[in-house]
Amino acid sequence: MQELIWQIKPDLIIETGIAHGGSLIFSASMLALLDYCDAVEQGTPLDPANPQRRVLGIDIDIRAHNRAAIVAHPMANRIDMIQGSAIAPEIIEQVHAKAAGHQRILVCLDSNHTHAHVLAELEAYAPLVTPGSYCVVFDTIIEDLPADMFPDRPWGPGDNPKTAVYQYLKTHLEFEIDKQIDHKLLISVAPDGYLRRLD
Repeated sequence: MQELIWQIKPDLIIETGIAHGGSLIFSASMLALLDYCDAVEQGTPLDPANPQRRVLGIDIDIRAHNRAAIVAHPMANRIDMIQGSAIAPEIIEQVHAKAAGHQRILVCLDSNHTHAHVLAELEAYAPLVTPGSYCVVFDTIIEDLPADMFPDRPWGPGDNPKTAVYQYLKTHLEFEIDKQIDHKLLISVAPDGYLRRLD
């Protein structure tokens, strides 16, 4: 993810699934680094109080202690959060409104891992990905793991992010699985999950 963010230089990263907020903080930190490098290269002053690059996180349940920890972090002024189901029409509408005007968008899907939910997220948010950027679908590895690894979850082999990716790609030829990333990452939670939007 670090290499992708550095390569793409997004001005917006959209993440479904917040949990404790670690990936939001990571993404915000990478965007801060990009802003710093831009300021150095262009010889312009850096305004950390008014960042242009942002992270948007969506989660059905942002627990109070997690929200408090995120808001207290030094990277908080780069982070926006929306509470609600990522596939609810009103949430999708809010995300699309926040994405308007951004030039380079990277999307990361990491919430409910059922086929139906991930497919709905792909339909809702993959169109926001700008050409040359990625929609990264996490936990596609579920398809390749034993069924008894997730006994208390509604997903498993045959019903997971990878099956959703395969179905989505049948009708969305503007995306392709980046096999170079798969070959590079010998261990990954997201095999076949790095979807590049074609130029």
